[in-house]
Amino acid sequence: MWERRQCSKFNGASYISQRGAEAVYSAEGQKQVHDTIAYYMENARYIRESLHKYGLTVYGGEHSPYIWVSAPQGEDSWSFFHRLLTQANVVVTPGEGFGANGEGFVRITAFGTQEASREAIRRITSL
Repeated sequence: MWERRQCSKFNGASYISQRGAEAVYSAEGQKQVHDTIAYYMENARYIRESLHKYGLTVYGGEHSPYIWVSAPQGEDSWSFFHRLLTQANVVVTPGEGFGANGEGFVRITAFGTQEASREAIRRITSL
């Protein structure tokens, strides 16, 4: 009986996880999810539009919070990554890490605060 009790009680999602999942489907939970997505997508819009105005070729950031930036003047993804890291103090992801098709790009995430996203763009566009 002890084993049956333990397996029944602990062989699935915890009670608190179940209640959290349930809360997502409430009206308030749906509002919070929508607001969070809108917040990060606003970051993505700002990053995408700012880098485009700066003259960089950008892709994405419209349906997901990731912006792909083409390395300027044929620079490879690791060189562009290193330049942004050392000269602008901004961390991005080298595109080559996503496979051969990512070479020549870096990926920027919009999963940050609006203040941090704007500061990162200010630093990049001051290079």
